[in-house]
Amino acid sequence: MFERLTVGFAYLMQVISVFLLVGIIFVPIGLVSLMASRKVVEVVDRYDDACVPDNMTDKLAYIQNSTIPKTCTRTLKVPKDMNSPIFVYYQLDNFYQNHRRYVKSRSDTQLRDANKANDTSTCDPEGMINGTAIVPCGLIAWSIFNDTYAFVHNSKTLTVNKSDISWKSDREHKFGSNVFPKNFQKGALIGGKALDPNLPLSKQEDLIVWMRTAALPTFRKLYGRILVDLKQNDTITVTLENNYNTYSFGGKKKLVLSTSTWLGGKNDFLGLAYLTVGALCFFLAFTFTLLYLIKPRKLGDSNYLSWNRSPAGR
Repeated sequence: MFERLTVGFAYLMQVISVFLLVGIIFVPIGLVSLMASRKVVEVVDRYDDACVPDNMTDKLAYIQNSTIPKTCTRTLKVPKDMNSPIFVYYQLDNFYQNHRRYVKSRSDTQLRDANKANDTSTCDPEGMINGTAIVPCGLIAWSIFNDTYAFVHNSKTLTVNKSDISWKSDREHKFGSNVFPKNFQKGALIGGKALDPNLPLSKQEDLIVWMRTAALPTFRKLYGRILVDLKQNDTITVTLENNYNTYSFGGKKKLVLSTSTWLGGKNDFLGLAYLTVGALCFFLAFTFTLLYLIKPRKLGDSNYLSWNRSPAGR
């Protein structure tokens, strides 16, 4: 009986030790991750409603009317010092890039190879126009984001660096250097930005960023980088073109300026997840220890084991 008590205690100590070890590892990681996330400085400005003229009650009619100027000026204030590079994102809410029909409406072979320009069988309804292929075809490319941003700080224009904003693997392997846009945005209904017909797809990084579809209906995509430091309370004037139609589906548009740390952008979820798991492990270890000390498990009488009973007792 003493041996069984020792073995049971050893198993319990192993379980408690595992929980303690996980807690000891996870809690510091969570704290470090959370601290890194809190060091990120963000400026977020929602402008889809603010850029609609006051005399326009019908937002959809406003965005669809090409005769109405879409230029809008916004003023942003820097809450804390922002060290370069400062990442410029556009954020869309309630936009489902993960919709099955939307995700499938593209031709990867056409994007890679100029000889496959007519491979548009998976691109409906944006595959052909007047009997000729659209390059790049499909709903994803057709709906590319087309708002633009220009920044002025202390009466000087802030240059937005738009190079290397896409994945290198996408530029080198998914979009051909000999594939050029053709018949793009030439239909009756314009979806988004027009592409430069003289520039290969591998060089059109706004398209490459947009074509990497988001998994959630709220997402950010990189627009460019500002390679100048900004100080606390600095004022930035943004002149933007409010072209993209989010009004027809109740979407939202936001401009985001953000710094980064070794962990990346602002993301409290990772740190909170580590802290939650670590705290839970500490709680379980404490609970198991307390239960063992207060009400240890009683050992059963070995006389009642079936292999230890006499035939008459069955």
